[in-house]
Amino acid sequence: MTMSADSLTTSIRRMLLLRLTAATIVLSLLFAALAFHNNQQRIEGEVVALAHLRVSQFGLTIRDLLDSTGELSPAALEKRLDDFVEESGQTVLRDGRFVLVRIYETDGRLLLDIADESFPSIPAVRRAVDGATIPKLNADDFHVVTSEIEELPLVGVAVPLNNSDNEVAAQVVGVFAISAEAIADIRGNILLTMFYVTGLVVATALTIYPIIGQLLDRVSRQTVRLLDSNLETLQVLGGAIAKRDSDTDAHNYRVSVYSVCLAEAVNLPRDRIRSLIKGALLHDVGKLGIRDDILLKPGNLTEDEFTVMKTHVDHGMELTDRASWLRDAQSVVGCHHEKFDGAGYPAGLKGEAIPLAARIFAITDVFDALTSRRPYKEPLSFDETMQILDSGRGTHFDPSLLDAFHAIARDLYDTYSGKDGDKSKERLEMMTEEYFKREVADLIS
Repeated sequence: MTMSADSLTTSIRRMLLLRLTAATIVLSLLFAALAFHNNQQRIEGEVVALAHLRVSQFGLTIRDLLDSTGELSPAALEKRLDDFVEESGQTVLRDGRFVLVRIYETDGRLLLDIADESFPSIPAVRRAVDGATIPKLNADDFHVVTSEIEELPLVGVAVPLNNSDNEVAAQVVGVFAISAEAIADIRGNILLTMFYVTGLVVATALTIYPIIGQLLDRVSRQTVRLLDSNLETLQVLGGAIAKRDSDTDAHNYRVSVYSVCLAEAVNLPRDRIRSLIKGALLHDVGKLGIRDDILLKPGNLTEDEFTVMKTHVDHGMELTDRASWLRDAQSVVGCHHEKFDGAGYPAGLKGEAIPLAARIFAITDVFDALTSRRPYKEPLSFDETMQILDSGRGTHFDPSLLDAFHAIARDLYDTYSGKDGDKSKERLEMMTEEYFKREVADLIS
């Protein structure tokens, strides 16, 4: 029973390439997000610094108004602000400009609203500021919010206006519109970052891929050899008792094939089909512990002899417990003589308390026994066999599984019953490669 190491290596190399590609994409996006965040933080920092500077300068020119005990006059503030802008000039940053400036009384009352009416989205900016919750600031605080309005990136900043005692007398809110040049710079930085990261990851991957590929080749080949050895051991153990019992191991091949076909018909998961294959090949391995005068007796067994014969289940459980890779076969090894109505052995399990794999195997084992030639009997016809199986519906066999087996039984009978073991052995090898190859790939990946 062999398995292609080359095909496994190819699938693993494909998996490695996919993961390296995924890592490249994830890292590129991650660093692109980081570049965007850094650029946003830089612009926010510049806006806050400019707002602090200009508000501090303006605050010095209106210190007398801020120190007065009365309410601030909107008209006086507006005149002083006009004079301040005329004397100091309008600060222009390459990153953009302030398009709205508001001054609020400490109780939240709006004192002054000055806007750049040439800015196309100024109505939306005003609505956004009207609906915003502006926190009450301490003397050294500031508050920044970055958002998009009508797809235009804006930075809102709130800073306090302090009097001579460094107490907050009013708050200034400014909305800064990021320029098209700044947006282009940000996009350029993001693309450049993604280019550098992609190039770095690809260069690293090209460097280490041959090394990892060689290691994976070795691991794949050793793993395949180990798997082949394990599967061959299954056949040797199963075939040893089959030859003692019936002079041929064809029964083991056929009943394993039948079991997998029925398992596929009822959509048994892949991992449980792997366990079923092991259990089918080893179902009677415990008969190695039964002495020949009982195992090979041509006539009916006495009650005492049958009691001894039943211990082959315990022997099988003991043998399969010695290897961790074989333990999942125990659902079949330990329960394949249980009956659906609870009349079986060794535990008298009933219904769905019997493992599903064992209920599947019970049907296929009896089907093959009835349709096979043995030294003490002739094979039964297909119709006779199915009548006997149906007579065990609900007592020996799970009715729903028996219904599923009816749909595939004729084809299995015509293909394998009464034939030599080569055809069933070949089909079983295909099944083991199909169900165990992916298991190995999963383990390595």
